[in-house]
Amino acid sequence: MKRPIYLDHHATTPVDPRVVEAMAPYWTEDFGNPSSSTHAYGWRAEAAVEVARETLAEAIGAADPSEIVFTSGTTESDNLALAGRVRRVANAHLVTTAIEHPAVLDTARALASEGAHLVELPVDGAGRVDPSRVADALTPETQLVSVGAANSEIGTIQPLAEIAAVCRDAGVPFHSDAAQAVGKVPLDVGAAGIDLLSFCAHKVYGPKGIGALYLRGAGRNPRLAPQLHGGGHERGLRSGTLPVPLIVGFAEAVRIAVAELATEVERLAGLRERLWALLREKLPGVQRNGSDAHRLPGNLHVSFPGVDAGMLLGALHDVALSAGSACASARGEPSHVLQAIGLSAEALRGALRFGIGRGNTADDIDRAAERVIEEAERARVPGGGARQVARGG
Repeated sequence: MKRPIYLDHHATTPVDPRVVEAMAPYWTEDFGNPSSSTHAYGWRAEAAVEVARETLAEAIGAADPSEIVFTSGTTESDNLALAGRVRRVANAHLVTTAIEHPAVLDTARALASEGAHLVELPVDGAGRVDPSRVADALTPETQLVSVGAANSEIGTIQPLAEIAAVCRDAGVPFHSDAAQAVGKVPLDVGAAGIDLLSFCAHKVYGPKGIGALYLRGAGRNPRLAPQLHGGGHERGLRSGTLPVPLIVGFAEAVRIAVAELATEVERLAGLRERLWALLREKLPGVQRNGSDAHRLPGNLHVSFPGVDAGMLLGALHDVALSAGSACASARGEPSHVLQAIGLSAEALRGALRFGIGRGNTADDIDRAAERVIEEAERARVPGGGARQVARGG
């Protein structure tokens, strides 16, 4: 069976062969534990980790490599940032938005169940939060503001620098989940004034199971309470033996993405607009969701009137797509993001996310559009309703 065209790059990405090559020696040759300080195997592993830390710090504009704390992924980084700050203070106040990734929202709500005061700010119809709303939500008890850099469903990019400025004026630390942004759009934590930043490798053509939390080392940034104990690794913030091959791959993936950023942004945006033009031409009434002006270059989120997205996905065995984030799909619940931006019930039912990535070509886009159009037309019935779609071509 021919492999489907992969258009779900927001869920995960294939590991770049250059990343695999960089990781290879650390599985079998330089396999030492970086905490083993008495022999060459440990020294070489530690050196590889520190080079990776330097690479990642430079890629995101961090002032010092020691501000990079390795974790198992963005979810753990988000938990460390939110819980590590809020659990240190009784009756803490936490501000976030209604469209955050579950790694942030679920953590925030768990903290609220423990006694923290949580504010979930609304967003506009494009999925953007107004910095003035952040300012209005702050109190003397606010311990952290957390706003994602780019939404994993609708691709909307937030005004991070403006939000950071509001937080800076109030003396409140600002955290951002940037899993979808690092290596995909320009991002500089120093220039933007971000205090804590979560990101990972597998969204940017690196291995699964490795991520980091950037933690500003000076100024108003708070100390965090560790969430894992047992060895005091990563300056006592995250205990556990460091996975050297994954860390090396993480750094190489981000390095490549940042080096190729300008040309890839232009290429992906071109493919996205090509796909949108094809869908809009053949499917009257198709609706683009999210921000037109502030969007990830490889993201296209659309709603097909009169079509059930689940049925449509079932028919598209030759195109790999999703109806939302992988976490939302796993839960089988309506998207909280699409509800927050005010989509109608019909638009919610017919919503699909296209995630265009490094390996996609214009031919992929044309073939995928043809198949989506074919199955959407087959699924739609007169009067706007949807009928059952038979699986197959």
